[in-house]
Amino acid sequence: MSTDALSQTQLGEMLIIAGVISADQLKIALMEQKKQNLPLNKLLIKLGFISEIVMRDFLSKSYHQASVDLKQLLLDAEAVQMIPQTFARRYNILPLNFNRETKTLTIAMIDTFNVMVLDRLSAELGGTIKIKPLLASETEILSALDSAYGFDLSLDGILREIETGEIDYQSLSNHSQGQYNQPLVRLVDALLTDAVKKGASDIHFEPEQSFLRIRYRIDGVLQQVHSLHQSYWSAIVVRIKVMAELNIAENRTPQDGRFTMTLSGRPIDFRVSTLPTVHGENIVLRILDREKGIVSLQDLGLPENTLHTLHLMMARPEGLILVTGPTGSGKTTTLYSILNHLNREEINIMTLEEPVEYHLNTVRQTSINESVKLDFAQGVRAILRQDPDIILIGEIRDEETADMALRAAMTGHQVYATLHTNSAIGAIPRLLDLGVLPDLLADNIIGIIGQRLVRKLCPHCRQKYEASNLEKNLLNVSSEKALILYRSKGCNYCNERGYKGRMALMEILRINPEIEALIARRSNIYEIKKYVKSTGFKSLAHIGMQHLLSGTISLEELSRVVDLTAHL
Repeated sequence: MSTDALSQTQLGEMLIIAGVISADQLKIALMEQKKQNLPLNKLLIKLGFISEIVMRDFLSKSYHQASVDLKQLLLDAEAVQMIPQTFARRYNILPLNFNRETKTLTIAMIDTFNVMVLDRLSAELGGTIKIKPLLASETEILSALDSAYGFDLSLDGILREIETGEIDYQSLSNHSQGQYNQPLVRLVDALLTDAVKKGASDIHFEPEQSFLRIRYRIDGVLQQVHSLHQSYWSAIVVRIKVMAELNIAENRTPQDGRFTMTLSGRPIDFRVSTLPTVHGENIVLRILDREKGIVSLQDLGLPENTLHTLHLMMARPEGLILVTGPTGSGKTTTLYSILNHLNREEINIMTLEEPVEYHLNTVRQTSINESVKLDFAQGVRAILRQDPDIILIGEIRDEETADMALRAAMTGHQVYATLHTNSAIGAIPRLLDLGVLPDLLADNIIGIIGQRLVRKLCPHCRQKYEASNLEKNLLNVSSEKALILYRSKGCNYCNERGYKGRMALMEILRINPEIEALIARRSNIYEIKKYVKSTGFKSLAHIGMQHLLSGTISLEELSRVVDLTAHL
């Protein structure tokens, strides 16, 4: 690591002030430096006064440069192929990840301020690739270079190697992440890297009678990516279980675990679930990328009026705000965005989740645990004794939890919770059916958010077409009127899927005195729908149709998540 930005004396004084080394150790190092002619930081490491990791983190903070821990590393085959081995070893550069969309190559290097090396690398890449350097220790880079250039990291190359070799189960059971001599280790890492790069939210390993099916869930839809011979499955199971610290000898009961790996210099969490089936253990890995999982409210892509209504609801000092929708509709992302917006030093935010997916700084997060008999209702009781300002309840499932949520709102807390219903309005009869008192609900509910996630059409290959009479009828458009819609096609930009990314469709029902009166006298859902429609309430179907006509989404995709027949 270089100290060009700091003089040797300045660096030593800063290390002493930070309590990393003593004054005596600095004197010894400066005296030894006259003999060995080494930079002070390298000499302090050589003398054993400071570790490489501590020095890396200290210099990272001093330079305001991001650093990376290479111990739990997912190597990207595409990035490795971009830099020749001789170049990487000469300048101690480790390629970490290549982002095709932004054309950015993330690398680890010992000295992120070495302009000469960065210029030479840029020239090596043709001058068209952006370079994002991260600070790393020399020992970790040298070790990772052996793994990166000593073995084939591409999926096809690894599969060919597996077909011609034998599986060493001892290597698979080794907890070290550096066992790249075993191709099954590299295969699992390559699949994890490939899934993260493609934006998958889940990886499904599904054993059949004679083969193993591997599928990614991308933008909410499963797609098969690979098939392997069944004989390799037991080895892959062992490797995944070792990484997640699960019992490799137990294959008759479900197990849950989790592990963290580094990709592009940032930690990626993988939540592991195993389930016994007739053809072997089925394994699903949920990919939790904090960088993508926690977004600001402004980045949710909501219309200005919707965002304004949401801010008005959040401004209320106490009360209950519900987020409704089926599994996979983005409820957790919306709630985390809200909490992230509200998170300030003077506010105590506490959550009950099953399980905790993303960690939020300064937020007290508790995971529901059946083994210690902690459910949502008991958790709310405990949290109320912790002096909270804002409470998040992962899911309202029963009368007791619903009652506790409303009573927490009644005692001066702002409460956020999720509920499984088909629409925002549908949450009201659902809570009443659970046994919540109408007066209690009417007095304490602020608003309800109903949402779905839809795939956006790829802007590079979407196709215009004239809507059929059936499609016009479905959209309440006269058959005599011309209607232009868009559909998916597929291109290199979207990996031939026709869709690129997802967006949230969000309906917001803000509770006003008239709705409170309707709830209090237990009006049926049709009366509530009739009233909210007269106020200009925009349903999911209406919001979806606006995006449909603008060409953002397709009719096929909208019909997949929203019932349009209700408007016929």
